[in-house]
Amino acid sequence: MKNLKVRCSSLHKLMTNPRGKTEELSATTKTWLKELVKEEVFGYKPQLNTPAINKGIDYENLSIDLLNEATFKSFVKNEERKNNDFLTGEADIVTEDEIIDVKSSWSLETFPAFEEDAKASVKKAGYEWQLRGYMMLWNKPKASIKYCMISTPDALLKDWDNQAIHKVDHIEPTKRISSVSFERDEAIEEKIIERYEVANRYYKQYLNELTSK
Repeated sequence: MKNLKVRCSSLHKLMTNPRGKTEELSATTKTWLKELVKEEVFGYKPQLNTPAINKGIDYENLSIDLLNEATFKSFVKNEERKNNDFLTGEADIVTEDEIIDVKSSWSLETFPAFEEDAKASVKKAGYEWQLRGYMMLWNKPKASIKYCMISTPDALLKDWDNQAIHKVDHIEPTKRISSVSFERDEAIEEKIIERYEVANRYYKQYLNELTSK
């Protein structure tokens, strides 16, 4: 039977801790696994289509350009997807010793300009787990999230949107980037593998239940 393959961007759903000490997986993890099984059996993919999501996906290269301008580097978008026995991912930027993941903020109101806010945002969204997955796949010792605030393209804005929080080219590039970094940790990676083995067992049970109906 097919094994579970976890996207790095979804790794935080795997690593959500259960509330009870006797529970193997959290309710969040079980719900996520059931969603994956339904997608597999019924043959569909959920579609997320909002202006904020489209900005992050369609205009990612503009955020990389901003990062290059601020750091005097020549980063380029990575196009390689890597896989191992249980993980799959496509990191944004891969350097000799670091993975960099770029997050394009929707507006100045949502941009985490302060270090404290950037760390809180990373924790809330589970981005640390995404980076740890990338570090495992690319065998890199460190990784970082770069929040970038680029001007929102007109195609994504409505007439009533506040231009002042979306048009930011006049602001110094370094002020429009916030960074949160992590170092590779083998003990944490062992926990990821242990949790995966449990989740894979549940995944197969759910898959068997649905396919045998």
